[in-house]
Amino acid sequence: GPVAETFRVIQGAVTEEYVRSTQGVFQFELSGDGGGTWYIDLKTKGGSAGFGKPSVTADVVMSMSSADFVKMFAGKLKPTLAFMTGRLRIKGNMALAIKLEKML
Repeated sequence: GPVAETFRVIQGAVTEEYVRSTQGVFQFELSGDGGGTWYIDLKTKGGSAGFGKPSVTADVVMSMSSADFVKMFAGKLKPTLAFMTGRLRIKGNMALAIKLEKML
């Protein structure tokens, strides 16, 4: 589905440079189609992304609908706007969440 496809794209885009500059693990709690727990690990060597919980504790946990998640990563929904309108909930390290937004 679109969520799995988005994570495939993210996995392909993860570079050592992103891992070095970000140093964070992000967990996504998505509701709706293709929802569930997904992660982006930009801390462990090589980085990774996929379905399930990350192998280490997440620094940031983001909760949103899977539809909004796909829109956000496609550039059709600004993370800041999603957060301010309550469509995106963020727990944890806000500075890291902002770093991830820059990567988008």
